[in-house]
Amino acid sequence: MKRPQTWPSACAIAITIALTPHAYAADDTVERIEVTGSRIKRTDIEGPSPIQSINKDDIANMGFDNLQQLLERMPANGAGAFSTRGNSQDSTANGAASISLRGLGPDATLVLINGRRVSVSSFAEGITNSFVDINNIPVSSIERIDILKDGASAIYGSDAIAGVVNIVLKKDIEGIELNLGYGDASDTGYNEQTASLVWGTKSDQGSASIILDYFKNDTLAADELGRLGTADQSPYGGEDFRSSRGFPGYFYVDGVKTIDPDCPADSATAGGSCLFDYGPYNLTIPAAERVGAIAQFDYHFNDELTAFLEIAAQHNTSEAGGAPTPLDEDAGLTVPGSHPDNPWGKDIQIGRFRTVDAGARSWDIESDSLRLVAGLRGNINDWDWEVSAQKGRSESTQKGDRSQGWVRTDFLQAEIDAGNYNPFGGTINSQEVIDRITTSLVRQGVSHLTAYDASITGHAFTLAERDVMMAAGVEYREEDVSDIPDDQFQRGLIFGTEAVSAQADRDQYAAYVEFSIPLTDNFELQLAGRYDHYSDFGSTTNPKVAFQWGISDEVTARASWSTGFRAPSLAQIGLGPSQESSFFIDTYRCAADNVDCTALDYNTEFSGNANLEAEESETWNAGLIWAPSQQFDIGFDVYSITQDNKIDKQPLGDLYTANCNDQNSTICERLAPQAGQSLGPISVINSSFINLSSQEVQGMDLSAHYGLELDGYGDIKFGLEYSYLHNFEKDNLDYTGEYKFPKNRWLLTSHWAMDDFAANVNFSYIGEFEDTPDIDFDGVLDFETNQSRMVESQLLVDMSGSYRFNDTVKLTFGVNNVFDEEPPFAIGDGDTDLYGYVISVHNPMGRYLYTKLSMKF
Repeated sequence: MKRPQTWPSACAIAITIALTPHAYAADDTVERIEVTGSRIKRTDIEGPSPIQSINKDDIANMGFDNLQQLLERMPANGAGAFSTRGNSQDSTANGAASISLRGLGPDATLVLINGRRVSVSSFAEGITNSFVDINNIPVSSIERIDILKDGASAIYGSDAIAGVVNIVLKKDIEGIELNLGYGDASDTGYNEQTASLVWGTKSDQGSASIILDYFKNDTLAADELGRLGTADQSPYGGEDFRSSRGFPGYFYVDGVKTIDPDCPADSATAGGSCLFDYGPYNLTIPAAERVGAIAQFDYHFNDELTAFLEIAAQHNTSEAGGAPTPLDEDAGLTVPGSHPDNPWGKDIQIGRFRTVDAGARSWDIESDSLRLVAGLRGNINDWDWEVSAQKGRSESTQKGDRSQGWVRTDFLQAEIDAGNYNPFGGTINSQEVIDRITTSLVRQGVSHLTAYDASITGHAFTLAERDVMMAAGVEYREEDVSDIPDDQFQRGLIFGTEAVSAQADRDQYAAYVEFSIPLTDNFELQLAGRYDHYSDFGSTTNPKVAFQWGISDEVTARASWSTGFRAPSLAQIGLGPSQESSFFIDTYRCAADNVDCTALDYNTEFSGNANLEAEESETWNAGLIWAPSQQFDIGFDVYSITQDNKIDKQPLGDLYTANCNDQNSTICERLAPQAGQSLGPISVINSSFINLSSQEVQGMDLSAHYGLELDGYGDIKFGLEYSYLHNFEKDNLDYTGEYKFPKNRWLLTSHWAMDDFAANVNFSYIGEFEDTPDIDFDGVLDFETNQSRMVESQLLVDMSGSYRFNDTVKLTFGVNNVFDEEPPFAIGDGDTDLYGYVISVHNPMGRYLYTKLSMKF
């Protein structure tokens, strides 16, 4: 299909920034459609905001069967995104995944399905980071993905600070399509299995479609990854991040810290700890199974009235695994002098110790999401209107039984007192005793969303003989979230796992209006504004001004300015006592008493803050597109986002510096010091979430596409998406090119087709960035004053080929990471990246081979 050679068409080429060029038919009867980034229905796809659109063919050419793997290749995605990769038992959102546009965090990216909000995950990541779990969206159901790389709070409300990811589902399907797939990582036992069934029918009275999807992957265990599966990276030029909670451990004999005599020499520290390598116990990619169903129905009462219904259900199961239970002084465990295995023959206290004989801790995770949308749409006097109601629920359960390593400290103490459990010498106790010290656990979370909306869009009035289009609407939404850990956590009987507790609810209403004003034949002005009121923090109003200008038939300019906001997450408001652990050096105790002079793991406990205010932002974007022909286009945009009043944890380094030199501090709580010492070991550092941060990011995006007809040899298309990070500042620290913030990311795609053959070669590049943001691991970020090594850049190559045997059968073979590239070495940050690479940036899976069979009837 050919595109007319007009200035709007030139703009459309780059505004719909696709992995491969798209074509749209010129048709006088084309209906008006709603484009991501605007509520106004239009007869074309153009708009003044930058959008990257990835259609179902682009998705198939990438070769990924889950949304997490696909979106993490997009250059606009950045720091802050997380996935099932690295979801250990200490993660607070096991089995889930997110997207973080511009590196501003998942809570600054709004995820929509068919232009509507969906319920957030009931388990927040990083304790309070609310997000939409993209693992609940099956790839087989996606028609296209629109990535709006512009602030959109004036259009969509909260969370759209960095942009919007709108998942548009397949619809208007006729016939049946069956897809089967299998893939395998050649050097490990990891594999993926996929299946989907798509059915649809259409008639004059309406349409119906049903999509069934199945996805399963095996475990990629850390012990299969060699150097990437150990916490002791010192042989490779990194740090030794083994845990001070060891097996065997250390004790307090007559108040003196005393290491177990059987601690291996290569695990004993000068400070008297016996280190333990928990790395091999982690599940780098946990096993998962996902089953989903999506149904969409339209019924036309007449030409002016249609009823619609969307139903989506998803059931996911996964697991999380980690090292055996780590215990410390807070557990209050003692060994009587009468214990038959007590080498000192006197009452002693257990310091840091790990119940390795009870086995690795693991969770079984189930999550269920349900979404129901029902409404009416129609038109009256050239005005399109719509009313709808939505109910959404996301429910998650984590379970661990007695065989999964969960040790209760009171049960353990009873068995020690009875002389049945031997904590000395790295002893493996009998299974009969282990059964008496372990327990079962359940964590339950649920979030609900109830929403109602009404909107109109159409011709508002005529200005200088040009039609001014308008959209307006009202919305009402109720949300609640509950995250309830097992009572045994709350009673302090379970150690070593980051426990989260949260409960809160709110309601919100909003009104918005948007105008599209054609000031000249080739200049369109967009004006939008939105008012939101929340029952907890109050009200906010956000405007947007944007334009697109067809300078010539080949060149189009666009620009926008807007403000935005993010309401405090329900987890941040309603957080109960919740813990996480971090590695750092207790420099005060080291200086005062010459102990604990290596980076050890310490706990921080957080609580919610009902007085949080909304985050605020200001965004501008300016771009230019040159499209001299249908075969070639190139465009670039420069952007700036400033986010103020950001909700964040109180900086751990600041809390430590201000409070941890005081033995009696209530913020930095310490245990009693040993004889002759002035400071005891850190027990816990108490913290909270406050409006304290600011973030500012500027950069440039470049997009280019080129299509070429090869005489007698088919057609070839190239696409380039490039993102350059010019500046990223947070709390007056410059993160540009620092840890997890590479300056350069790009994706180059190529697609060749001839007759029934097709082939794809894709190149994905992540630039270098500086390693180790806290170079001395004292809890204070020092990357601006200290120069660390560089984490090298990485280039991955993916290839695939397909052959269509007939109108029914198509077979595809592909290889991702063709050259089996390992992730570049990184010392790490002493927090999540402890295994010689940056988990959230680089994938350690290696070469992955897959095949897919598609049949249409």
